[in-house]
Amino acid sequence: MIEIDEKRPRWREWLNDLFPPERDAEHLGFQDLLREAAARELLNSDALNIIYGALQVADMRARDIMIPRSQMASVNVDARLEEFLPFVIEQKHSRFPVIGDDLDDVKGILHAKDILPWTLEDDWDDFDIKDIIRTASVVPESKRLNDLLQEFRSTRNHMAIVIDEYGHVSGVVTIEDVLEQIVGDIEDEHDIDDDSFIKELDERSFTVKGITTIEDFNEYFGTHFDAEQFDTIGGIVAKEFGYLPKREETVVVEGFVFKVLNADSRRIRLLHLTCPRS
Repeated sequence: MIEIDEKRPRWREWLNDLFPPERDAEHLGFQDLLREAAARELLNSDALNIIYGALQVADMRARDIMIPRSQMASVNVDARLEEFLPFVIEQKHSRFPVIGDDLDDVKGILHAKDILPWTLEDDWDDFDIKDIIRTASVVPESKRLNDLLQEFRSTRNHMAIVIDEYGHVSGVVTIEDVLEQIVGDIEDEHDIDDDSFIKELDERSFTVKGITTIEDFNEYFGTHFDAEQFDTIGGIVAKEFGYLPKREETVVVEGFVFKVLNADSRRIRLLHLTCPRS
């Protein structure tokens, strides 16, 4: 009969399998440990990539993934229901910032579901958007994504307004944006025609998803990257590195500066792009 030492934690057995006595685990980086675990089939590729994503989220900030101010879909606080309802339907978002005089004057967040009861009413004269909007969560550009995710969970908010050091609105970020950095793109029925693979931050700065096709990248930036060898911009950038890069690594391709914002063990997920000066 085999005796089992119930006092010995199972995780110790896992570590002993991963690091036999001849291996010095202290000299291995954590990502090296993960790769070794995957090589020994102690972790599958999906679990490995999620761990990679979770590690990188701790270093990323709201400004890295926010939807920039120029692309925010907002509703004016003084608009009548019949005026903005077609816009809400067209955008297909579940939440919208509600603004006053300008984008820096955020009054709250509109949940699309909250206007559904009103669409069944015959008379919309009594509708006032101020009666149904919710308090907006406001976070600085420098907010770390792991802290932001925790805040989303504790407050049950799914959207936050991102502001710069002067208090001006820089953009908006959602819980889905954060989770995508961990598990990869989360597609729903409305993402099929999503054109947000490239997001403009300012005149020369953009975030670009690694899966953006070369054709779309060339069309957007007027470039002529070769689409025969690679299908995506992430593939082009990885080729220039000569290996799969880690977060914060930078490479210049034809004058364009690409900085890796997020990558897992298989591909580049998100890039920060700085265009050459005209």
